[in-house]
Amino acid sequence: MIGALRASGEFAVRLAACRDIPEAAWDDLQRRAGPAHPHFSRHVMAAHGRAGLLPDDLRILMISRGGQLEALLPFLLRRDVSALGGLVARPFLTPYITATEPLVAAGEGRDAVLDRLAEGLAAASDGGVWRWALLAAGSGAGAGLLGALRRAGWEHDAVSRFERPVLDRSSNWEAFLAGHPHRSRFKDLRRRARRLGETGRLTVESATDAAGLGRLLEAFLVLEKAGWKGRAGTALACRPQTESLGRALFGAADGPVAGRADALLLDGAPIAISLALACSGTASLLKTAYDERLRNCAPGLLLEAEIIRLCHETGFVDRLDSATLPGSPLESLYPGRETIAEVIALPPGSRGLPLERRLRLARFEQRGREAARHLRPAFRRPGGAEAATKADAPRGG
Repeated sequence: MIGALRASGEFAVRLAACRDIPEAAWDDLQRRAGPAHPHFSRHVMAAHGRAGLLPDDLRILMISRGGQLEALLPFLLRRDVSALGGLVARPFLTPYITATEPLVAAGEGRDAVLDRLAEGLAAASDGGVWRWALLAAGSGAGAGLLGALRRAGWEHDAVSRFERPVLDRSSNWEAFLAGHPHRSRFKDLRRRARRLGETGRLTVESATDAAGLGRLLEAFLVLEKAGWKGRAGTALACRPQTESLGRALFGAADGPVAGRADALLLDGAPIAISLALACSGTASLLKTAYDERLRNCAPGLLLEAEIIRLCHETGFVDRLDSATLPGSPLESLYPGRETIAEVIALPPGSRGLPLERRLRLARFEQRGREAARHLRPAFRRPGGAEAATKADAPRGG
């Protein structure tokens, strides 16, 4: 099912495979999308492709106007409990994608683009149901999409919601600390840093160039595999596919999405490393690893605090996105919140189960998965002062 779906006034709505989208047009849309996550960028989708993690039936819903790409969304049709085993359309999601709102050009006329996107969603699913995980529902393209669905007469509601920590840069580091609701947390981290500094020289290194990224990425792969994620089999280096994905994601990029690595060093040796993707003035901190032998000094959280300081002192981005699930230790460091929802949406005239029953089925499934996660006896995260700073599900650690 590739080709034109419909024309709507000045807009063209079509389906394509990743390889069919011109690189320059894709990058141009990413730059014009304003505040946008990196996950549906050409860089991230190509990285999944090089790692062999793009399904053959993946399709891209595209909205164009005057030959210019205005919106896109990668999606799949999959059997789902909310349809009693029937097919449901779902945005593309892997353990390394933490947001799924569509890529939509910002500026005047955005609502018209979103309205055409809503039409395209109904056509792409042949009038069927959409189930949307990890949708930033309170702002940006996510909120715009939900508004467009309402205007088009869709029924939709949230299976669940949570508040993801985010940080918007203050005027300076001192102002950030003075206005922080948990200043004692930073005081505690300074105490831990002093204790760690008594054992050796503590420094911070950041890299955005190819050589620096490559060096810190190699150190990250070793550090992550040596810890609980390695024992659980969720570290990037545990499988050739995910190792390949990590190298492609966080290596040097040639478009609007850039890799970044930050490391906390003790006598020159990395004891915590964070990997991020930056675009549109936001850094999504997707992966972190630390030396578990030093967990009582919380090296991972010490590094997170240093990244916050660097954000304020160098202005490398305006926002830090924690890219976490509920229960993250970053909730005490990042004062802002972004509402993340899982949404089920039915277009007008949708056949089959009513929305409320689909929601009950999805919530039952969600509770079952959560119960299974809590019952899992092996490979639990180290507790105490240094819990993992990124959730290991659904992103695989």
